[in-house]
Amino acid sequence: MRERGAQEPTHGSLAATAKMQGRIGEPRLQRVTRIGDREFHWGSRTYLMGIVNVTPDSFSGDGVTDLETAVSQARQMEQDGADLIDIGGESTRPETWAGPGLSAEEELARVIPVVQRVAATIKVPVSIDTYKADVATRALEAGARLVNDVWALRRDPQMAAVVSRAGVPVVLMHNKPGGGYHDLLEEIAASLRESIALGQAAGIPEDRIILDPGIGFGKTREENLEIIRRLPELRRLGFPLLIGPSRKSFIGKTLDLPAGERLEGTAAAVALSIAGGADIVRVHDVKPMVRVARMADAIRQA
Repeated sequence: MRERGAQEPTHGSLAATAKMQGRIGEPRLQRVTRIGDREFHWGSRTYLMGIVNVTPDSFSGDGVTDLETAVSQARQMEQDGADLIDIGGESTRPETWAGPGLSAEEELARVIPVVQRVAATIKVPVSIDTYKADVATRALEAGARLVNDVWALRRDPQMAAVVSRAGVPVVLMHNKPGGGYHDLLEEIAASLRESIALGQAAGIPEDRIILDPGIGFGKTREENLEIIRRLPELRRLGFPLLIGPSRKSFIGKTLDLPAGERLEGTAAAVALSIAGGADIVRVHDVKPMVRVARMADAIRQA
């Protein structure tokens, strides 16, 4: 019996297109997106997004609540080779979605001082990790130049308009709490297409849209592994791909390791994601993952 998701590709499916167009070693998407004052040339190399969690309950154990520590962390990530710094104030633990979530007021109090200081201190662009339009608005005013929305414009009906008016790029991440899939990759692709349509209807142009299949969000260990294995199929959507496997539980379950000991597992996931066509990898441990990305890019481009 075939492994789930490993059936022969049919004409017109994501898998068929990937088989024809997405082989490892073939050129990736060629498009330029401006984030802040920098141009990101998709397909030229893999970009690294460093994570700064301004929260006391981060799943990865790296959350900081002190302004100076957060700024220092961002500065070090830039020195280590990060191309973007992603600042977030609300934990994405599964327990978060079980309740009402963090209030906008508390999230603003956590992230705005950090965004202001970091944007004024470093040269690489700052991203705000939020699904709330009010938080995104204030963060963009404070210096953020990218919105990373884990609900892909679906949680807050004002988010698409905020992004459009600001003229900044947006990361649309697939998210399905509770999971339950009949065709994992096709359902992720269909959901992302709907979010793309929401963005375009609000006036967000194609060159400001980045897609994220949502590793760890409403997926089982096996489904997360399948997404990485079949990542080339999502290239059919025609947008840059961001992937965030860093320290996540599917690595812990595979290797039976706590969050603080998942560096090698993250490195493997990052390398195979790059081989599969990832344009940005979102990570906690920037310095070693920059080296992994450079090596993976060298192999791809050889």
